[in-house]
Amino acid sequence: MMLWLAGAITPSASFAGRPPAHRVAPARAVQRAPAPAMRGEQAFSFGPAAALRTAKRKLPQVEWLAAGEGSAENKVDMPDHVARILSQPHAPQREAENDERTHRIRTRYEQAAADAQALRGMLVGEEDEKAWWRTPREVPAGGRPVSKDDPLTVLVAGGGLAGLVTAAACHAAGMRVALFEQASSYAPYGGPIQIQSNALRAIQRISPAVFEELVAAGTVTADRVSGLKIGYRKGNKLAGLYDRGDWLVRFDTIGPALEAGLPATVVVDRPVIQQILVKHGFPDGTVRISSRIEGWEDRGDGRGVVATLSDGTKAHADVLVGADGVWSQIRKQMHSLGEGAGGFAASGAAGGALDEAEARKLARDTVRIAAQADRRFSGFTCYAALAPHRASNIEDVSYQILLGEKKYFVSTDGGGERQQWFALIREPAGGVDPEPTDEDPTPKLTRLRQEFSCSSGDADGNVWDPFALELIEASAESDIKRRDLYDGAPLLATWDPRRWWSPWAKGPVALCGDAAHPMMPNLGQGGCQSTEDGYRLGAELATVSHTREVPSALARYSRVRVVRTAIVQGFAQLGSDLLVDFDLMMTIPLLGPFFLAATQLSMPWILRFLYTPEF
Repeated sequence: MMLWLAGAITPSASFAGRPPAHRVAPARAVQRAPAPAMRGEQAFSFGPAAALRTAKRKLPQVEWLAAGEGSAENKVDMPDHVARILSQPHAPQREAENDERTHRIRTRYEQAAADAQALRGMLVGEEDEKAWWRTPREVPAGGRPVSKDDPLTVLVAGGGLAGLVTAAACHAAGMRVALFEQASSYAPYGGPIQIQSNALRAIQRISPAVFEELVAAGTVTADRVSGLKIGYRKGNKLAGLYDRGDWLVRFDTIGPALEAGLPATVVVDRPVIQQILVKHGFPDGTVRISSRIEGWEDRGDGRGVVATLSDGTKAHADVLVGADGVWSQIRKQMHSLGEGAGGFAASGAAGGALDEAEARKLARDTVRIAAQADRRFSGFTCYAALAPHRASNIEDVSYQILLGEKKYFVSTDGGGERQQWFALIREPAGGVDPEPTDEDPTPKLTRLRQEFSCSSGDADGNVWDPFALELIEASAESDIKRRDLYDGAPLLATWDPRRWWSPWAKGPVALCGDAAHPMMPNLGQGGCQSTEDGYRLGAELATVSHTREVPSALARYSRVRVVRTAIVQGFAQLGSDLLVDFDLMMTIPLLGPFFLAATQLSMPWILRFLYTPEF
C-alpha cells in the first residue's frame, strides 16, 4: 500500500504559491459548517466495527489471554519471502544511504526550487503578450482538418502532475499546448512523490528523456520491504499476540513490477519533477502562472473552445483539459455544480504554502465547497511533513503504516535521508489547531505527541511504537501541514446516459487527475492514475485528423479510463476505512488470523492489477 504524496496525500498535485484573492466563490445555498474540532476530539468508528468495540468493552476481560509476548517472527523487518524476491538478478540492488547521495538529492531539490522561483522556462513578459492562444481563430462550421503544419491546439488548466504530464503527452503527439497554473509562484514547496512502476511506464512512452531524468533524479523504494505494523500492543492468545511495532503484513513492490516488465518505483522531489517536465516535456513558455481558468465556452460544431481567465483574458484552442484538482473549476461548469464548487484548490499547486491563518479559513471553507462539489469527506484529517532525518530502519524498510484505533501513522523514504510522514486521524471536518501561545508555541507538535505517545499512552491508553515520535520530533512545527481529506464517487455514479457514454468529457472539454477521480492515498495511486490519464488522453487526441472528431476522442478516453480508476478508487477508499479498525481484528479469534492471511495473499494480486503496462 504505497502512498501518493500528493498528492496526495489526497489527491494532490504540486504545492506552491499564495491563494488568489478570489479563491472561494459564494455559494447559493450555504450549509452551516460544524464547529471546529478541538485538539484531541475524534469521531468514532461506525457500523459493525462500532458495535463490536462496544460489545468487547462490555464483556468480562480475562487478563491471562492478553499476557505474553508477540512472535519473534513479526519483529523481523526483512522476511525470507521478500528477501528471495529482492535477491533476483533483475531486482534493484540496495545502495546504502551515504553522504554523497544525500548531498546530490538535496542539492537537486534546491536547484529545482531556485529555477522555479526564477520562472525559468515559464511564459512571461513580451512572449506572454504574443502567445498563440490569445488570438481568436476563424474556424468554419464543421471544423477544420488537423495536420502537422496546423496541429491540434490544447489548453490545460492546472499545473500539478496531471496537468504537466498531459501537456507533455499532447506535445509529444505533435499538438500545440498551453498550461495555466493558478499559483503565483511555481514551487518551491512540496515533498517527494512516489512514482510507481505503472506511472513510470506511462511517462517512458510519452518521453524517454523525461523518464530517464526522473529515474536518475529519484531514489528507488522498491528495493526494500513495505507493509503494515500494529501501532501498540494488541491481540490475545486466541487470535495472536502482537507487541507494539510488530509486523502484520509485509510485501514487496518489485516482484509484480518485474513480472510485468516495468521499472522499479522511485521517489522524486516535487519541484524536481516539475522542472524536469518543464525542461524536457514541452517547449519554453508553455506554462503560465497566476492564471486561473474561471469558465469556458464551447463554440460548437468543431470550432473549439474559449476559456476565460480570472483577469478576463481569453484563451482560444481546439481542446480544454481540466487538470485543476479536486475542487476543479472546469468540472464545476461541466456538471453544472453549485456556485461554490470550484473553490481554491487547497491540495493543488497553490495550496502547500498557505500560512496558518489562511489554512484555518480554508479548513472551514472547504466544508462548504465540498457540499457544493459533491465530494465525500473521508472522515480523516491529515498532518504531514518531510522530516530531515535518517530513519532507524531505512536500510530495510521503505514504507510502513502503524495502525491504531481512530488513527494511523504512515511513513515513506523521501530520499536524501529524509522521511515523509502522515498522521491520519478520524475526526469531523473543518477542525483547526489552536493558535500558538507562550504556554504552547507548537500546538501541532503538542497534539501529535499526545496522539502517538510512546510513554504514557494516548487518550485511549495505547502506548505507541516509538517510531512515530522519532519522525514527529524530527519535524519543525512550521513544516507540519494539516488538511481534511476528501475523495469522490466515480463519475459513473449517475443515471445520466450522456455521462455513461462520456464520463469525464463534454464536447471539446475533458477532465483528468483529481478533477475526475480524487481518491484516498492508501495505494499511492492518485498521481499515478493521473499520469496514466495524461498518457491515454494524449494517445486518443493523437488519432484526431479533423476537429469535429475531438468530442468522440475525449469521450473514448474517458470510457477507457473510468473503469480502471473507479476500481483503484474503490480499493483506496475501502483500505482507508478498514485501516482504523485493523487493530480490532487482531483480538477476534479465527477472524483476525484469517484477515491477516487474506491481506498478505491479496497484496501481490492488487499490485499486479496496478502494475500493468496497459492503461
